[in-house]
Amino acid sequence: MKKAVISLVVIVGLIMGLAHSDAQAATQKKKTVAAKKHVRALAVKKGTRVHRAYSAVSPEDARNLVLDSASALVQDQTTGAVLFEKNAGAVLPIASITKLMTAMVALDVKPSLEETLSIGEDDVDILKGTHSRLRVGTQLSRENMLRLALMSSENRAASALSRHYPGGRPAFIAAMNRKAQSLGLTDTHFEDPTGLTAANVSSARDLTRMVAAAHQYPLIREFSTTAEYEVPLARRNEIFRNTNLLVRTGNWEIGLSKTGFISEAGRCLVMQAWLNNKPTIIVLLDSWGKLTRIGDANRIKRWIESASLNSRPTAG
Repeated sequence: MKKAVISLVVIVGLIMGLAHSDAQAATQKKKTVAAKKHVRALAVKKGTRVHRAYSAVSPEDARNLVLDSASALVQDQTTGAVLFEKNAGAVLPIASITKLMTAMVALDVKPSLEETLSIGEDDVDILKGTHSRLRVGTQLSRENMLRLALMSSENRAASALSRHYPGGRPAFIAAMNRKAQSLGLTDTHFEDPTGLTAANVSSARDLTRMVAAAHQYPLIREFSTTAEYEVPLARRNEIFRNTNLLVRTGNWEIGLSKTGFISEAGRCLVMQAWLNNKPTIIVLLDSWGKLTRIGDANRIKRWIESASLNSRPTAG
């Protein structure tokens, strides 16, 4: 009988010990979860982006992405890793993608943005005969000229920026090519500030560098991603809209954008955008259809979002 009582006491002690251990584990788990939530809350509160790193893109993954643009490149802006490329070294006309370089050169001399610039006869396009709502004699601040050149790809605005540069347009174009050289853009050459000439050329590989450089300028980021803007012209206020439809859709987080088109270049598009919370540079050149570049951009977005990701979050 005494042995039975002793055995019973031992069993009860073991049960109570196990229950205590489970309670301690549950308490520790709650503390760990609470701590993780606290850290994440602090990161959000401080405005820190929490993102997942891309996993390596396998050859099979790359084959699954089919684009209609003749030349393309997709790059992780943080690491410089190329996620996808197609004829990325081909040297092609880049049309109004040129205006990113125009904006950088115009801003590099730190001009007065409030200074009034005028549209002159020399700003009228006699090469392609393109239309503009900026009539000869129109006066706008340098800031608005820059905004319209980037947002609405206004050729006369870009031309006026080059004319009002120290030394005039020849000095401006020389500065564009010096800037390209300083950025290591070996496939890139400029002969005008608008992109209307097919002599303005580059490669998708070079343009990833140019986009990354342009992204360092706050005004270029702001103006190139403005959906629309009302500008006071002589007779009435005019609303100008962004030439990139994706800026106005709302399901993209775009940090920089520029479109381009002349017949020799086809439809072009470059962007810096956040995909899966990662900064990504997209270059699309010589897209044959009016909406092909938009379709290609959306295909890239879906492709990246469906790719397998590393589970470990990193702050950046």
